[in-house]
Amino acid sequence: MDALLIKNCHAILTGNRQQPRSTASDIRIRQGIITEMGSLTCQQGERLVDARDCVVYPGWVNTHHHLFQSLLKGEPQGLNQSLGAWLAATPYRFRGAFDEQTFRVATRVGLIELVRSGCTTIADHHYLYWPDMPFDGAEILFDEAQKLGVRFVLCRGGATQSRGLESSLPTALRPEKFDRWMEDVERLVQRYHQPSQHAMRRVVMAPTTTLHSTTPQELRESASLARKLGIGLHSHLSETVDYLDAAKAKFGMTPLQFCAEHDWIGEDVWFAHLVKLLPEEIAMLGASRSGIAHCPQSNARLGSGIADLIGLEQAGVKISIGVDGAASNEAADMQSETHAAWQLQRARKGMLAKPRYAGGTFEGGGDAATIEDVVRWGTSGGAQILGLDTGELRPGMAADIAVYRLDDPRYFGLHDSAIGPVACGGRAALKMLLCQGKVIVEDDVIPGVDLAELGREAAEAVKILQQRANVN
Repeated sequence: MDALLIKNCHAILTGNRQQPRSTASDIRIRQGIITEMGSLTCQQGERLVDARDCVVYPGWVNTHHHLFQSLLKGEPQGLNQSLGAWLAATPYRFRGAFDEQTFRVATRVGLIELVRSGCTTIADHHYLYWPDMPFDGAEILFDEAQKLGVRFVLCRGGATQSRGLESSLPTALRPEKFDRWMEDVERLVQRYHQPSQHAMRRVVMAPTTTLHSTTPQELRESASLARKLGIGLHSHLSETVDYLDAAKAKFGMTPLQFCAEHDWIGEDVWFAHLVKLLPEEIAMLGASRSGIAHCPQSNARLGSGIADLIGLEQAGVKISIGVDGAASNEAADMQSETHAAWQLQRARKGMLAKPRYAGGTFEGGGDAATIEDVVRWGTSGGAQILGLDTGELRPGMAADIAVYRLDDPRYFGLHDSAIGPVACGGRAALKMLLCQGKVIVEDDVIPGVDLAELGREAAEAVKILQQRANVN
């Protein structure tokens, strides 16, 4: 529909820092853009959506994922491992087991899981690349995203250096040639990248890790090419203390100092994780207006720690939320992720608080982050990092809108229904989800998606991957 009116909203959280809650009850949409908010009258030719008893959020913006891992949830060998051992046990052991069909099923599972949580923009850090690959993962990712009608950002990962893990899957772990990698980035930009602020497709330069995946000179050259092409830059950084040790041993500096020395810092750069940072690194990130993709559930699952979002934001760092790969986050959806972000920032502050009593009560971290903060990080924060005019509910912005029904007992008894989709966890059902004004979910159903069939396909694909990984 080119003209749509969402009417009678019980509550609207906007994703805006200055006005996190709207006093409006109705939202008018024309040609994929929000044109009015307030108390509005339905006009001729408009489709009317009655959002009575529903709460409305901007569509979530997920800034860091590994969609291929959607078929590696709860993989036993990596389940109780920390990052280094987990990498070898699960994603690196299985990467060569994927073919075109299993990769497509994994992509579809991950995208649908996200959409059902109210996510409309997905940035996938795709690093399954090796010489003479038998399929084009980027083509599959863009194709599956287009079928669902979501915005998709391909963070083109890869490596020219190995990390000493070749013994498990030598073929799949062979590094690329740098020139070939850069040529492919240029090909992808030419084929898919849309510079518009309402883009449905974007491409980003994204070596798997800045410290280990390329040489220092190649890292600098990749930044130069990205800026020449007008695309963003993304990578993993400082997920564990091992990053600090490795940067000091290899380069005699901190991880962020190394990135800055090689032009990997600035408003067009965002890093996943940033759990282990020194104070001077936080200051550098803030001064440069770099960004973070905060992945609380994966960091907790791997025992890596909790990023200091409050300190980072106060320093000027742009904050966003990512679900990371499902192999280290078995609930890779944005409602679960924002619920964890809200709770873990409070837990972090409480753990670091000095023993102090006021009136006999310990002052902990219960005020560290509000629901409104978390909604902003997960919507407009991510959109700002990606350079998109979405993630916020106000006139002029793209109509990426999640209308949640709170009709499950999980939400009964709420004194403030507006906070339900984050505070209560779980998955609030979608009355409607729009992306660029197009309805992509209605009455909690994605048109054309048979969830039972998808479950059968996923189960069969898991068996195939297990057999191949065990053989190799």
